[in-house]
Amino acid sequence: MTGQTITAPARVVTGEPGCGRTTFLARAVRAHRAGATVSVAAGLAVPDGGLRALLRAVEAADRTGPAVLLDALHAAAARAPLLVCVDDAHLWDAPSRAVLGQAARRLRGTARVSLLLSVAGHRPVDPEFAGLPVIRLDPLAPAEAAALLDEVTGGDVDPAVRDDLVDAADGNPALLLAMARRLTPAQLRGHRRPPRPPADAALLTGLAGDCLTGLTDAERDLLLRVAAALADADGEEERVDVRLVSRDPRTAVPVPEVLDSADGTLRFHSDLVRRAVYEGATPERRRAAHRALAAALEADGAHGLGTLLHRARASATPPPGTADALAEAAAGPGPHGPRCAAYTRAADLAADAARRAEWYTAAAEHALLAGRAHRARRLLDAARDHAVPRALRGRVELVRGTTIRHDGPVDEARASLLLAARLLADADDPRAARTAALAAADAAWAAGDAAGCLQALPRGDVPAGRDAVPSAADYADGLRALLEGRFPAAALRLGRLVTDTETGDLPDDPETSLRAAAAALMLGDLPAARRAGTRALAADHGTGAGVAALAREYLAYTELRAGRHAVARTHAEEGLRAAHRTGRRNTAAHHHAALALAASVDSGLAEVAVHARAALAVARRHGLVQAATLAEWATARADLGHGRPREAADRLGPLVRPGPRRGHFAVWMSAVPCYVDATVSAGRVDGGGRRDGGSRGDGGDRRDGGGRGDGGGRGDGGDAGGRGDGGDRRGGRERGGGEAAEVASEVAAVVEEFARWAGFGADPQAPAQLLRCRALLAPPDRADALYRAALGLHDRADGDFERARTELSYGKWLRRRRRLREARDRLGAALVGFERCGARAWAEQARAELRANGVSAGGRTGTAPGLSGLTPQQLRIARWVAEGATNREVALALSVSTRTVDYHLRKAFAALGVRSRVELARLVERAQPPPGGTGADGGTSGGHAEIDRAHP
Repeated sequence: MTGQTITAPARVVTGEPGCGRTTFLARAVRAHRAGATVSVAAGLAVPDGGLRALLRAVEAADRTGPAVLLDALHAAAARAPLLVCVDDAHLWDAPSRAVLGQAARRLRGTARVSLLLSVAGHRPVDPEFAGLPVIRLDPLAPAEAAALLDEVTGGDVDPAVRDDLVDAADGNPALLLAMARRLTPAQLRGHRRPPRPPADAALLTGLAGDCLTGLTDAERDLLLRVAAALADADGEEERVDVRLVSRDPRTAVPVPEVLDSADGTLRFHSDLVRRAVYEGATPERRRAAHRALAAALEADGAHGLGTLLHRARASATPPPGTADALAEAAAGPGPHGPRCAAYTRAADLAADAARRAEWYTAAAEHALLAGRAHRARRLLDAARDHAVPRALRGRVELVRGTTIRHDGPVDEARASLLLAARLLADADDPRAARTAALAAADAAWAAGDAAGCLQALPRGDVPAGRDAVPSAADYADGLRALLEGRFPAAALRLGRLVTDTETGDLPDDPETSLRAAAAALMLGDLPAARRAGTRALAADHGTGAGVAALAREYLAYTELRAGRHAVARTHAEEGLRAAHRTGRRNTAAHHHAALALAASVDSGLAEVAVHARAALAVARRHGLVQAATLAEWATARADLGHGRPREAADRLGPLVRPGPRRGHFAVWMSAVPCYVDATVSAGRVDGGGRRDGGSRGDGGDRRDGGGRGDGGGRGDGGDAGGRGDGGDRRGGRERGGGEAAEVASEVAAVVEEFARWAGFGADPQAPAQLLRCRALLAPPDRADALYRAALGLHDRADGDFERARTELSYGKWLRRRRRLREARDRLGAALVGFERCGARAWAEQARAELRANGVSAGGRTGTAPGLSGLTPQQLRIARWVAEGATNREVALALSVSTRTVDYHLRKAFAALGVRSRVELARLVERAQPPPGGTGADGGTSGGHAEIDRAHP
């Protein structure tokens, strides 16, 4: 929001009633810390009333004209930048609006004045403000609406009630809060039934406010006909042909401002106003509107689904046969919204319980395809209320389980899908039974339940004839073999599925392509996974079935595995939008996890945290262990990249070690290389290239008598050895021998498990990562050869990022061994690799290592004058200490001994002429550039996480 208000000198903020325009301006005022703010609300619509109110607010003379207003604003901003917020500017009198608009257009980008004008979004923007940049406040996404509801209720809301309110609000925050305020605490907790519908006519018309006042009867009828024409569109067809709602040009009425007229069509500017118009009308007026629409369609020779729907709504008791006619028409092609409405109306009219359940189920399928998962669940609940044959009950459970698998607790989805598989098998529908069983296995996979996945996978030969699904059989058998550790058999069946899909031996449909993409990912065939995912996108044809969201998920994970993080980000961003459009919160959580993983390489900690929190919020509620594991790994990898190895090790340990907290069975292995790197860097195990506390580490010498050692300082901050280095005993060098041995044993066991998995070949990077792990843990006489072998394996697999990480680890090892020329080569290669894939934090690590090695690393350079006399290593240590780190924390982060830190810090104190850590911190703070600039040695200024690190 702050960025939006700064990038242009004047902007118009608009949005439908209840979208939060006033709140937006209030937050803009709180965020404007650079200077003064002035807020002006709408006043009386008297000539020049608005202008005079603004002039009084800036304490200017009571005169009129654009030039006068500009002079007044510039004068008010003479001492500091000024933000002016005008709420409900559309309610100002016309002369004041004209002056305000002219002044806003004359503001220059370099001016010290910023102007935010809010105007109503249910109508066109006033011509006086035409041409100004517009900030349109879009509806809240379901996750944002749920978070807002939790915030105002303290989270004490039953999940089903939360979903009801979020669905009824349709992204409007004021409507959401108004519905929540109407409920008692017992209703919010789900202990008592809340009112139906959650948003009634009184609430909707109250929020619409003055939008619908002052209308003639003819204008009200026109609005109602437009609203009725869009009642079943469900966002798929937002415009209405004007000839449908206004048949006789001689009696045409002026188009009210709440409607947008363009190219012979009409639509509402605000969906909330549309709902208020329709729900606020009496039942008889609504039926009359539908009768008029049906007559208009029939006069044009249209007798299809739309006409039938309007006829069915035009009477409280439609004629016999209406239900059958609706169901027959809904079975044909067309948008999912009207088909859902037709099946729903047919079910409402049906006298037979089985027919009613069948049509509610069909309506639920189309609601799901239209992205309305919550509506689908409601319809399925209605279908389950009736006693029906086993085949129909199986179909109900299949649709219900599919709905919940994409937007609900996956354990519940698995139970419904397993029930569906049994019912459909008993009803002699093997194809549908296999579909349900595979979906149950997918739900168990998402939940991290390997045993449940095995149990759900269908067995038996492929049925013959029209029920044959060879791709499903190969997928099921291959996945079973993989989970049972029969890797050759898994490779045979999954590989055959991938090959047959590419050669055209299997149908070219989205479902088959998605199975092939999943199979290729399991086999580590990333090019094949990329091709299959792309085919699924091409075959989707905009069906609305969520294929695009799932295909993008597979493509994002494919590119992450290949090390192409920018491409993965693109797929995940597109997939996230598709998941929101189709109501798939679980798929959206996976896309947030993919975005967190991409950001852990090429962005800052804040962006990683945003996506990881979004993924975890859904994953924890719906039992998505796979998404949760990926989000936790992304957070840890970001910590590692920003020089926080202890935090990374703490987060990764439970994910990769055996036990109840271990991560997803197919994902935790991918986090092992980060875990090994973090534990070695944090000093929790003795890496092969490390030296013990008494050695010189990376070049600290003993000309001062060896330094004060561990804890030798005064402890009061008076000298370089202060802060009591024995105070933090969580690092590896302070661990007891038994505890250190236990950690080393745990790490070694995890590496051996990773070795077995790497041998399967599912990840082309894993063999090289395995050798890097072994090199990090190996004694010096073996580490060199292991690093070289790892680099040789990287030559056989794509992926700049993982190769650069190996180069970086090897370069650090070489530098600590005083093989400086070789270290420069490796560190330089690491820097180039990180820069090529946009891994900024990791590139800073490589630069820092190069500087410590005495090499200019390019990039941002220039040391502040007060620190220019320090060596690179002294400068890095001084920055750490200035941020509050103890000598031990510095030693762990830079992979040196505390004695070495003590030595360099004493030299820095002497060179700078300071006597205490407090004085050092003040000196470093004065030398730092302003926030957003760069540090003296090219690092980013600011907190600990942004200072150059020598070791991940």
